[in-house]
Amino acid sequence: MADNREVFVGIDVAKLKNGIAVAESGREGEVRFWGEVDASDANMRRIIQRIAAKFDHVHFCYEAGPTGYGLHRLIRSLGHECVVVAPSLIPRKPGDRVKTNRRDALALARLLRAGELTAVWVPDEGHEAMRDLVRARAAAVETLRVHRQQISAFMLKHSRIYPRKKAWTMRYLSGCRSNSSIIRRIR
Repeated sequence: MADNREVFVGIDVAKLKNGIAVAESGREGEVRFWGEVDASDANMRRIIQRIAAKFDHVHFCYEAGPTGYGLHRLIRSLGHECVVVAPSLIPRKPGDRVKTNRRDALALARLLRAGELTAVWVPDEGHEAMRDLVRARAAAVETLRVHRQQISAFMLKHSRIYPRKKAWTMRYLSGCRSNSSIIRRIR
């Protein structure tokens, strides 16, 4: 039986367990910690349906993070509103540095009810996959750059200077192979 009320649910998302808090509508509405739930889709689906059965209108929110947008898609597929919030845009009191699942979930539920949260754009699966690919490529390019700098510094330290202007060409690499004897002597 529904109580014909509106409720705001804050979820502190983590790898293993999600903290869930519920804030009832109205200025004096009760805010309580629902509990921690296993982060699997089946358990989250069950808890979302259990909360939705008790209230007419349910609004969900959680912080964007490394877990991605799967929870957002799950909540939307069950027919509920869900807001994903950038952690940097969540209002925090100065000096409030203690972070626990319980406190974060309660704060998210209160702020959602107050309308103080700023939603971020949630990409669809295609956009998310492309963004992950672009980020992985950028990370690989940065790693390559760092390692090239380290090798160049190592060679310079041991007075192995490439005589031409452009480094990291095929000619440069073949010269590095011939200089590999220096590495054997240093060990």
